[in-house]
Amino acid sequence: MMSRLHFVIGAYSFTIAMSVFALFSHPAQAEWYVAGQGGVAFGGNLKQLDEVPASGGGAFQYSNLALHALPLYGGKVGYYFDDPAWRWLGFEMEAYTSTQHIKQQGLEVSQRGVPPSSQVISDKSGRVTTWAPISLMVRYQIGPVEPYFGVGLSLSFLHFHDAATDTTTSSNANMGFIGKAGLRWRVTEHLAVFGEWKYNQFSFSFDQFLLGSASGGGDGRYGSHIAVGGLGWHF
Repeated sequence: MMSRLHFVIGAYSFTIAMSVFALFSHPAQAEWYVAGQGGVAFGGNLKQLDEVPASGGGAFQYSNLALHALPLYGGKVGYYFDDPAWRWLGFEMEAYTSTQHIKQQGLEVSQRGVPPSSQVISDKSGRVTTWAPISLMVRYQIGPVEPYFGVGLSLSFLHFHDAATDTTTSSNANMGFIGKAGLRWRVTEHLAVFGEWKYNQFSFSFDQFLLGSASGGGDGRYGSHIAVGGLGWHF
């Protein structure tokens, strides 16, 4: 937990440092923008799921779990350098959130020295909130059309809820990776519309797992594709 806290502080400090650098070192050479985005998270899954029973014994391993495709919304802020030699390069910060229900499905459970078993998973949901403090962005301008790509680190917060037992557990400040590609159309000098695909992946851990029959903590990996569209205002 302390290493995650250090990462949060470090990422936040780096973001502030980059913003201060852009504002004061290049006040006339930065194209700033803000944007709202909305879309859907799809193809999501939970994998590499392991649970350690509170009573001790060997760890349980679970099969991958598929997530429903559900709406997502958020916003972003960023800038591109306006110098002719650097107009293709920029930085972006964004945040978005979505509630993704776990599909009703069979869950295979295995433990060393014990025959595999299965159970049905239902009535469970997970809210995923992601903050990507800094992404490196590149673009190619073709008149009013701008294809762009980006890659960066993310911090994600995962909250599981079990409706059957009305129990919630959380995994906070999970470091991950985000990659994105999109197409922006500058309707006017300041107004732009865009469509974007991105992929978010991170590892998580819980003190209380809420998936299997064992009562203990566990960990796993989350991954999801995201398709969004939105409006941006360029200053």
